[in-house]
Amino acid sequence: MNGTRREDIEPGSEVNIVLKKDQRSGRLTHGFVKDILTSAPKHTHGIKVRLTSGEVGRVKEIISFSPFS
Repeated sequence: MNGTRREDIEPGSEVNIVLKKDQRSGRLTHGFVKDILTSAPKHTHGIKVRLTSGEVGRVKEIISFSPFS
């Protein structure tokens, strides 16, 4: 599943994101969503999130949907 729709992403979701510095290479960073930063319901380049590690980037792949309890 791609990460262009905000409704598909929740805190705790396991995702692959592309960091700003990696946009040219397309290198993905794996992690779990802490905060959703994009307020729009859709974004063509991916919803911007902050991972639990503190890294910020746009979601390219949603691996699993498992929100925090």
